Amino acid sequence: MRIRRILAAVFATAALAGLGLTGAATATATPASVTPGECTDGGGTIDRSTPVLPTCRGGMYDGQTVD
Repeated sequence: MRIRRILAAVFATAALAGLGLTGAATATATPASVTPGECTDGGGTIDRSTPVLPTCRGGMYDGQTVD
């Protein structure tokens, strides 16, 4: 009986720790598009030669669309 309680506590702790890690990973994800100021502040330049939307080239937001 005692081992079951210990194992249940271990599994519950591991499950809660896993939820904390996925929440942290979601919070640090890069946005789908950035503003022109964010692109240049991040060390990139705005490439307006792309067909649909301008794109940030270089820096922290490389490849993100600029709107």
